[in-house]
Formats: sequence, C-alpha cells, structure tokens
Amino acid sequence: MAVKSKSEDAAVADLAPAATFAAEAGAKGIEQTVAALKDGMAQATAGIEKTQAKVKEGMEKAMKTAEEFVTFGQGNMEAVMKAGQIWATGVQDLSKQVAATAQGTYEETVATFKALTSVKSLKDAIDLQTSFARAAIEKTLAESGKLTDASIKLTEQTLAPLTARVTLAVEKFAKPV
Repeated sequence: MAVKSKSEDAAVADLAPAATFAAEAGAKGIEQTVAALKDGMAQATAGIEKTQAKVKEGMEKAMKTAEEFVTFGQGNMEAVMKAGQIWATGVQDLSKQVAATAQGTYEETVATFKALTSVKSLKDAIDLQTSFARAAIEKTLAESGKLTDASIKLTEQTLAPLTARVTLAVEKFAKPV
C-alpha cells in the first residue's frame, strides 16, 4: 500500500468541490437529456396520433365517396333500365298503331277495288279513285301527325329518367367539396 503525502491529500481535497460540481452537472445534463428525450417522444407521439387521425378521417371520406359513387351508379342503371322499359312499351304501342292504320288502309283499298269492279262508267271510276286518293292522303297526313306526336311523347318519356339522373348528378357533384 502506498503512503500518501500531505500534498496529495490537499490536492484531492481541492478537487473534491470540482468533482462534486462535475458530478452534479453531469447528473443535471443527463436529467435534461432524459427530459428532452421524453418531451421529444411525447411530441412525436402526439404528431403520429394527429397524423393517424387525419389519415383515418381521409379514409372515411374516401369510403363515403366511394359508397356514394356506387349508389349513384346503381341509380343510373335503374334509370337506364326504366328508360329501356318505357321505350320498349312505347315502340310496341307505336307498332300497334301503325299496324292498325295499315289494316284500315288495306281494308279501304280492298273496298275501293271491289267498288271499282262494279262501276258503270269511266267517270264513276275516276270519281271513286279520286275520292279514295284524297281520303288516303288526308288519312296519311293525319296518321303521320299522330305518329309524330306519339314518337315525340315517347322520346320525352324515355329520356325523363335519364334527365332526372343527369340533374341529380349536377346537383350532387357540382357542389364544392
């Protein structure tokens, strides 16, 4: 064991306050570092939570929008189906109207032809044919007017469900987000 001299003991005694100060400063530095790390971790955790909340909110909005698009698409398909049904029924009705007109015209033509076979003079035949032609033209004009009106009405009825969907789309999707 080595013997210490007095000067060594004095030097150690002189260093004691400095060592205590250094130890205290080191402890404070560690405490400050730990506190700063804790504060940084708390801020990072809060930032992550805030980001997660925004991401969740964004995903919820995206899902809601996707659901709205799916629902809107289903409504569009229903409108197309309804328009198709209206059109098919309307075309069937128009076809019946044309067939009835054709049947009537055929019957008038047959009746006129029978009447022509029993005429007594050329003048009677010309008069009969002239009145038949005049009646046919008048009936054709009247029937074509009815057919045109019915076609326009059918077009309007067929387009009504589609027009309603377009109006809804403009109202729904033209508004600012």
